[in-house]
Amino acid sequence: MVERVDGRDRVVGVVSRRQAVREGWLHRVAVTVCRDERGRYVVHRRAERLSRFPGLHEVVVGGAVGVGESYERAAARELAEELGIRVLPRLLFTYLNRSGLSPHWLGVHEAVVPDKVTADPDEVAWHGRLTEPELRSALLEWRFTPDSHETFDRYLTFRTTRS
Repeated sequence: MVERVDGRDRVVGVVSRRQAVREGWLHRVAVTVCRDERGRYVVHRRAERLSRFPGLHEVVVGGAVGVGESYERAAARELAEELGIRVLPRLLFTYLNRSGLSPHWLGVHEAVVPDKVTADPDEVAWHGRLTEPELRSALLEWRFTPDSHETFDRYLTFRTTRS
């Protein structure tokens, strides 16, 4: 179950995620851009058995925000589930994302992650670490989820304007 929200990210009800996607109702998703101590980005390829975007690469780790859950808690839960790491990601910004299966508010976080991660094979088929130039090249050459490009561009813009 997820919270259905309005165009200003205010809760208007509770629905199933499936229903929110099917009906195109706004709901919340939390994602985290993961970097290591050396500044390399964690990139992964989604497992083939996943119903949403199987086999595509992603620059973020994340998923739906549950009922009563904050963006930050959802992001931390998803990091634990998908990469087996326990860190508290920092919420950087939210935006109304229209490039996925259905429109949703996307809470974009950042976290520095340890070198050792234990990816869940049901969620992650492959993961690696790329420098920013390597990631920029990969975004042009590999198949990524629909929102990866926009999310990473917004992330880089946010980091540039906050430096």
